[in-house]
Amino acid sequence: MSTQNVSRTRAWLMAARPQTLPAAAAPVLVGVGLALGDGVFAALPAFAAFVGAALIQIGTNFANDYYDAIQGADTDAREGFTRVTQSGLIPPEEVKRATYLTFAAAIIVGTYLVYVGGVPILVVGLLSVASGVAYTGGPYPLGYHGLGDLFVFVFFGVVAVTGTYYVQAASILASPFPLGVPPGTVTLAAVVASLPIAAISTDILVVNNVRDREEDAETGKRTLAVRFGYGFSRAQYVGLLALAYAVPVWLWFAADHSPAVLLPWLTLPLAVRVSRTVLSETGGAALNPALERTGKLLAAFALLFAVGLAV
Repeated sequence: MSTQNVSRTRAWLMAARPQTLPAAAAPVLVGVGLALGDGVFAALPAFAAFVGAALIQIGTNFANDYYDAIQGADTDAREGFTRVTQSGLIPPEEVKRATYLTFAAAIIVGTYLVYVGGVPILVVGLLSVASGVAYTGGPYPLGYHGLGDLFVFVFFGVVAVTGTYYVQAASILASPFPLGVPPGTVTLAAVVASLPIAAISTDILVVNNVRDREEDAETGKRTLAVRFGYGFSRAQYVGLLALAYAVPVWLWFAADHSPAVLLPWLTLPLAVRVSRTVLSETGGAALNPALERTGKLLAAFALLFAVGLAV
């Protein structure tokens, strides 16, 4: 897009990328739904978990914008959404400063969650912030060495869902600042329920990497799409969707959940339509909308899944 006449406010919104916030909200929704179903819902820890997750997401977006630009991974040939550092809309040092201020705000919010969840949340929170910076920054950027998918799967999926459930359960079942993991605060159902969110969140990155494969290969960013090709990434996308839709079935048959847990299957037509695009396209004109639709799929799946878990 043209960067002429873009206001400062608009530029900062572009850097924050609010369209990625479903990746922060989705795990909280599922963690809340499961907590409601198990009778351990706690509003304040759940809200703090969402605010913290949103700040980490935005901080990671700022970090990606800054580090991709200074390391040369973003060029004028980029087909994705406009990056404010590379395009000159915001000076690099301002984006870097915003990155660390946002992560600092996440840590401040996290102090309450540490009070509730103790040492486990302290460790997870610090790892989440460190990984958000290390995704594209530091001496060994995760996203530049094919580890971005694992980072998203673990931190925006498994850790985010189980962590949301944990802080609610801990606020009810344990004393403040537990040193270990109190009984009943991390359940098998919470870990399994995190897998669809982890899978679809990772698929957002897969679409991004398929779209940027040629540019990433030229600039030395060795994503899985660059390392193994379009075929691998397309199989990865479909395989992760298969995992997402298999989990509700497992919870119904094997974990004695209500049939309402199958509500996310209502989103299957959207998943099929987006998959067709990912399986056949490589350019930004088609994959940018597919990226947004995968985010919408994540939000819709998470909402219906949360309802099904809460019933």
